Amino acid sequence: MHLLRGVLTASAPARVVVVASRAHRAARRGLDFDDLESARRYRPFAVYCRTKLMNVLFTRELARRLAGTGVTANAVHPGYVASGFGRDGDTGRLGELAMMLGRPFAISPQAGARTSVYVASSPEVEGLTGLYFERCTPVPPAPAARDDAAAARLWEVSARLTGADDRPGGAGPAPDAR
Repeated sequence: MHLLRGVLTASAPARVVVVASRAHRAARRGLDFDDLESARRYRPFAVYCRTKLMNVLFTRELARRLAGTGVTANAVHPGYVASGFGRDGDTGRLGELAMMLGRPFAISPQAGARTSVYVASSPEVEGLTGLYFERCTPVPPAPAARDDAAAARLWEVSARLTGADDRPGGAGPAPDAR
């Protein structure tokens, strides 16, 4: 996003659509900023839920930072899509079983794309920003995903870890990213 910001603002009106998941709701405790990479304890589904919470928080902070530029940012839940998710063994045995049992209820990739396409292109969404959509409808995200302080902190940590400089005209690592 950092590398695209100039192009997006120059192309305004423009839209950013972040694919998240309803699974962000399962990250009830929010983020552990002392272990964002889950180095102390890696539990596949819990990590997935937290990363989806990070997607929603990122979108919230991005929308705040893009306010007044003509660029909007919204997060979407595509639904439970029939994809290769969970087939590479990183969900654990219980996760593999759950994925196998759930596959008959999964929607097609085309159906899963509907909300993303709607948020990216519908005139009804023009000007709306910082929202979370399910089934082409804005819905409140989980309480942990509405934490503005956590969203700002996650942004700063991400900028430091990636070396992105979000200052206007910035071209390189932020001073505290070294």
